[in-house]
Amino acid sequence: VQLQASGGGLVQTGDSLRLSCAAGRTSSNNGMAWFRQAPGKEREFVAGISWNGASTTYRDSVKGRFTISRDRAKNTVYLQMTSLKPEDTAVYYCATSLRAYSPTSISQYRYWGQGTLVTVSS
Repeated sequence: VQLQASGGGLVQTGDSLRLSCAAGRTSSNNGMAWFRQAPGKEREFVAGISWNGASTTYRDSVKGRFTISRDRAKNTVYLQMTSLKPEDTAVYYCATSLRAYSPTSISQYRYWGQGTLVTVSS
């Protein structure tokens, strides 16, 4: 399964970006998530969505600013990011869960995209 993430870029504080992840049909019955990894830090869970989109989960620091969604017809998962902050700077990865929902543990994800860089300048 190949995941293709896109949409990253260089923005200023307060700007918005939308990331996309083309997941393929084999991920349609699995939860999906976005993780991120800043330089020198561990990869962390950002947001997740269940197989049917009915359930979403966010890390506290992005609640109210980021929105995860999925279009099952297009096999694509999105991460709408608003009010971006410099601390959001990282490489963002999409991943397919081993389960129908989206756990926060990195060990529960099987397939990973190549990552897309988001840089937020102050």
